[in-house]
Amino acid sequence: MIYPIYVIGHPVLRKKTEELSADFEGLHDLIDSMFETMYAANGVGLAAPQIGKSLRIFVVDAEVLAEDNPELAGFKRVFINPQIVERSADLISWEEGCLSIPSIHENVKRNTRLVMEYYDRDFNFVSETLDGFKAIVVQHEYDHLDGVLFTDKIHPIRKKFLRSKIHDIGKGKIGVDYKIVTA
Repeated sequence: MIYPIYVIGHPVLRKKTEELSADFEGLHDLIDSMFETMYAANGVGLAAPQIGKSLRIFVVDAEVLAEDNPELAGFKRVFINPQIVERSADLISWEEGCLSIPSIHENVKRNTRLVMEYYDRDFNFVSETLDGFKAIVVQHEYDHLDGVLFTDKIHPIRKKFLRSKIHDIGKGKIGVDYKIVTA
């Protein structure tokens, strides 16, 4: 099932998410639908709040970026109830975009290495170290689970320049190839 994408301005994107239990009804259907929705919108990651669900889960498939970033080959994951347990002090600035804030791309500083603990698709516990672009992609999606958008992390002056464009997106005044939900 392909869900519509909730865009900036909708309150669900600002809520802290709730953890899922191992017996969460329809978990595999939700995961499959999240991947299907992400692919239909040409994304590399999708968090549950972006489809209107305040749940602590996100999916990533960064294979499409592997040509320029070979470390992303085969990087497809489901993160259920993820926690970042360690972050490197080193930061990298990378231009990010978001399905919930279409047509805006800005540089964001992210940690270059993370240690993540999460449950996979089958609710197996995983502890994984992620470096470079993997860490960047995961931090972006992880932020969604805490109600944080990448535009919250850009310089205030730059954000001021984007205010009217962000407002228009929140009102649905944006041309995208996928269905959206506004506030």
